[in-house]
Amino acid sequence: MVNVNQIDEQALLLQLKNGDQHAFEMLYNNYKFRIAGNLFKLLKSDDLVKEILQELFFKIWEVRTQIDPEKSFKSYLFRVAENLVYDYFRKVAKDKRLLAKIMASSSELYLHIEEDMLSKEEGQKLQQAIDLMPPQRKMVFTLCKLEGKSYKEVEEIMGINAKTISSHMLQANRFLRAYFKDSAALTISVVISVLFKGF
Repeated sequence: MVNVNQIDEQALLLQLKNGDQHAFEMLYNNYKFRIAGNLFKLLKSDDLVKEILQELFFKIWEVRTQIDPEKSFKSYLFRVAENLVYDYFRKVAKDKRLLAKIMASSSELYLHIEEDMLSKEEGQKLQQAIDLMPPQRKMVFTLCKLEGKSYKEVEEIMGINAKTISSHMLQANRFLRAYFKDSAALTISVVISVLFKGF
């Protein structure tokens, strides 16, 4: 991966605005692997990653004259990438079988997101779902997933064995997948925003 510092990047962006293909290639090589890695976590397909990556940089080339070198190109690039992924999921939503496949993979990732990484509204929706669980299952899920405690720690706190904890976690995950099945946009939105966070 090419390491481009901020000053070099501003110079490259000015060249890009003037249609310099070498500057475009430098910027592409600097960001392609980071973006591709995040795309793959969501799309689980090399072909789809290549397709969206190609579309992303095609768009960048198309709007190159509108890019402001004074603003963060990285933020701009990842925002466009997010939008392309949203567009893809909207199209997929019309295909129920494909949506179910995506939800199965994205829901598992969604359940591993720490609560403090969610927005207030999304955190409240997750908490509302957790509150619908039976008391013991709710406590097991909260201790394991939200507080990050080990099964051994939960055994000591609650006085139940690992098999019971495992059963509660399995049921809790199934329940949340079903609960958020009707809120696919929320699940996908959270997963995408977290994967692109900090880049």
